[in-house]
Amino acid sequence: MNLADWSLDPSLVYVLLAACLYVLGSRGRDRPAPLHAAAFFAGLLTIVVALDSPIDAYADQLFWVHMLQHILLLTVAPPLFLLGRPWPRMWRALPLRPRTEIARTLARARWTAPVRALARPLPAWILFNGTIVVWHIPGAYNLTLTDQTVHNCEHAMFFFTGLLFWAYVVNPGPLRPRIGWLVRVAYVVGAMIVGWILAITLVVVQHPLYGHYASLVSRPGGITALADQQLAGGMMWVPGSVSYTIAAFLAFWRWLEPDRGRPARTLALPGPPDPGPPLLPLDPPEPAPDHPESVPPAVITT
Repeated sequence: MNLADWSLDPSLVYVLLAACLYVLGSRGRDRPAPLHAAAFFAGLLTIVVALDSPIDAYADQLFWVHMLQHILLLTVAPPLFLLGRPWPRMWRALPLRPRTEIARTLARARWTAPVRALARPLPAWILFNGTIVVWHIPGAYNLTLTDQTVHNCEHAMFFFTGLLFWAYVVNPGPLRPRIGWLVRVAYVVGAMIVGWILAITLVVVQHPLYGHYASLVSRPGGITALADQQLAGGMMWVPGSVSYTIAAFLAFWRWLEPDRGRPARTLALPGPPDPGPPLLPLDPPEPAPDHPESVPPAVITT
């Protein structure tokens, strides 16, 4: 592998722009935690590896490599990007007036209402998984391999619908409402099952589904089109499930410990009643006279 195997995909411009905004917004006192920054830049690096490395060149020759590219864009780059808590820092890097106008438009404008609706948990889940299914229909998939504009659109939809989906798993803000931990398990597992159905279909079908790969005269490694398709199904089934599995187990673990991070509460048992403040001693009574003569005689007046 050498530098000639790398390409300059248009996505590189957006990666560099996102990196600049993140760095500019991280200046001053509010610096990101090292792990957050590492996750963010790992997400950007994943995009570069998926679209600019030799993976992109081999994706036209090997279906399983193309599937690896999709896995990186769907299940690796988006959660890593969001783990970096990018929105406040990237937003802070913009001038005040433009970001105020953009925020007002997104929050209140009528024409952005569909965008706000799609950013809710159920629509985001449907859009993410629907995008995966539709782009793997043979006609749509073959079109992406013959038209670079359509191919770029597919990759953009994978990443940005991935951001919508994973935002409810990672919780980076500002999307609301957040979903509970157990619901989050179902949210992630449901998406993983959609991928499994596609993977099983690719493995079980006994003929090549995609004409582009079936028409290739030769492939790296000398494998057949059917073996290539089955490897792609295995790629979606196993490596494609790693991010979902990690997220589901973490959410389930957090659900088992709902009070994690809160101060422990002690159980107050009933005790004897409070006696109240101590009583002050009374003044002792004056002693009675010991002898009657000590009593002064009464004065009788007439």
